[in-house]
Amino acid sequence: MKYLFAAVMLASAVVGFSEAASAAGGCGPGWYRGPYGGGCRPMRGAVVVRPAPVVVAPAPVVVVPRARVCPYGFRWYAGRCRPI
Repeated sequence: MKYLFAAVMLASAVVGFSEAASAAGGCGPGWYRGPYGGGCRPMRGAVVVRPAPVVVAPAPVVVVPRARVCPYGFRWYAGRCRPI
């Protein structure tokens, strides 16, 4: 059981590192690492599609106080309706 656990841990580590290696050196799609690993450079001839910026207008903030309605003979005091 101990060897099976060790084999599973080793296999998961290998799979985890292989996924990280396909990230093009951390530069992202359409980019590559320069000589000796220095800096990210755009790929020549490749179409680099950059998403358009999303501009969101701020919504107006409306604060409406909650109505506190107490029956006749009561008033709002200390967080609840209390008799007068």
